Amino acid sequence: MPDADLLYMPAVKAAALIRSKKLSPVEYLDAVLKAVDEAQPKLNCFRVVMAEEARRDAKTAEDAVMRGAALGPLHGVPVGIKDLVDVKGVPTRHGSAIFADNPPAGDDDILVKRLRAAGAIILGKATSPEFGVKGLTDGPEFGVTRNPWNLERTPGGSSGGGAAAVAAGLGPLSLGTDGAGSVRGPASCSGLVGLKPTLGIVPYDTSRDAFGNNVFAGPLARTITDAAVMHAALAGPSAKDPWSLGATSRPLSPKLSGDDLSGVRIGYVERMANPRVATDVRANTRGCLAAWEAMGATVEEVADRIDWIEYEGRVLYQAGFAVTCAQYLPKWQNRMDPVTLAFMERGAKFTLADFRNAQFARTVLFRKIQTLFERYDFIVSPTSARTALEVTHDAANDEVVVDGVKCGITRQGWTSYQYPFNLTGHPALAVPSGFGADHLPTSVQIVGKWAHETDVLRLGALLEVARPWAQHRPKLE
Repeated sequence: MPDADLLYMPAVKAAALIRSKKLSPVEYLDAVLKAVDEAQPKLNCFRVVMAEEARRDAKTAEDAVMRGAALGPLHGVPVGIKDLVDVKGVPTRHGSAIFADNPPAGDDDILVKRLRAAGAIILGKATSPEFGVKGLTDGPEFGVTRNPWNLERTPGGSSGGGAAAVAAGLGPLSLGTDGAGSVRGPASCSGLVGLKPTLGIVPYDTSRDAFGNNVFAGPLARTITDAAVMHAALAGPSAKDPWSLGATSRPLSPKLSGDDLSGVRIGYVERMANPRVATDVRANTRGCLAAWEAMGATVEEVADRIDWIEYEGRVLYQAGFAVTCAQYLPKWQNRMDPVTLAFMERGAKFTLADFRNAQFARTVLFRKIQTLFERYDFIVSPTSARTALEVTHDAANDEVVVDGVKCGITRQGWTSYQYPFNLTGHPALAVPSGFGADHLPTSVQIVGKWAHETDVLRLGALLEVARPWAQHRPKLE
């Protein structure tokens, strides 16, 4: 099998070949590591490549196959882990010079443990901007991570390293985190599937504020099935995450069990807090809606006036960084990312009343979305207002340009479709919708009812059949 075909093989197919002894986990990993060696100087998508540990684990995986042991759904499949998540024996640097000399983690994060239990081989730590603070992946500590579709563009952030790796065939899966779109944004930039689950379905038991949590963990993948299998491996309660206790995904809705979507109602939101959406993004999104309509779905443009709480969301986000990172300023201020510092400075100016009113606004937004779901089975929008930004974009100060018009900073003009569902907690899936005029990927976002990940993935799978995307591969030029 040519290496290129092996590298772009879906994870579930690779695992099936491994189970049937038609593919060696060792040979598979060697092909991925070879590709990493070749692509890493161009992409800078890994902070650490765990070659020695991964080869050891691949040999163990092969031995398990040969002796007929019970095998998990991802047995022998290489998976990247974002550098905000602990992997035993490897430092977690959080994309920051502050933790550049962090000692190796003493234990795996619960999600890494679950991936290992599913048979995954941990490939390495993928790059993240400092503390996952922005929608591009770069920083003073590690440099710039680039998009394999165009090296002058960002793969998004903050799970950009994992997205760049998967898009370039450097492992079929990566674990990302999403505090304001940090899985879905990179998926959108990189031509991938990215799932933010419902609050509590996948535990996030390292959150500083467990009860007010808005950070989620989810898969980056090239196919819906791969994302679904990885999500299933991650899901389940943790004693350290109160939202996860008793949280269970709902079964597939009967009206989605076939390819006839008669009775399925889709509410389309063309703009949220953003003033514009690019012409090519709009056209590709409407193409996706037309594909679902051809299957029988009813599509209606949402006419409701909705405050998407861009300002209040910013209060919660930036005030949080101002408080949690203040301890580092005396020693590390000159080595921190200027974007982190800018967000902290802005966040420190908000008052307690601002913060509490923002929390109240979060509740109002949640209830508004719940009201929409009394009429619709899904809410669909673009995932981002335009294709990937240039790697030189200053996320704190530069305005996003959409079809030649300045539209505000990133969360106002680019990623405004993403953060609202971190605040409401509903499941949200980014899937490729096509390519823009600049030949970069575009993306559509599917938002579902509370705990209906299965429905969201199913609607994405039907789109994948109608408008396939995984056959496209970047050329790294």
